[in-house]
Amino acid sequence: MFQGAAALSLDVKGRLAIPVRHREALAAAADGRLVLTAHPHGCLLLYPEPAWEPIRDKVLAASSFNKQAAAIKRLLVGNAREEEMDAAGRLLIAPELRRFAVLDKQVWLVGQGSHFEIWSDSGWQQQQEAVLALGEQFLPPGLEDLAL
Repeated sequence: MFQGAAALSLDVKGRLAIPVRHREALAAAADGRLVLTAHPHGCLLLYPEPAWEPIRDKVLAASSFNKQAAAIKRLLVGNAREEEMDAAGRLLIAPELRRFAVLDKQVWLVGQGSHFEIWSDSGWQQQQEAVLALGEQFLPPGLEDLAL
């Protein structure tokens, strides 16, 4: 399970050093095979390949004649890239995906259970501000009884 948020730096080649605490789990979950893709909220998604495959298959099963389904196919599957961590635990983020998510030097790696989100620094700060701005309407339907 991937959880927690970490502020990280991209190197000049666009590589992201995965924190040591996540490297072994990612390698074990995917045998080194990872998938990076775009998310409609403006971040990137990083999945171990076995966790990505059922999502990809479900998206691809939707009708190409439905405009919404075709759009989500183009975004998720059209931007998906198979990647591997190098020997130093770094992940190369392709220029196209860096441009999509407006990634600069500082980025955020945010655990989401089965996968990670990768946010630009400004995008992550906007997400945090948006959550706090919800006030008492913070919890979506189905989580009203959540106790922390």
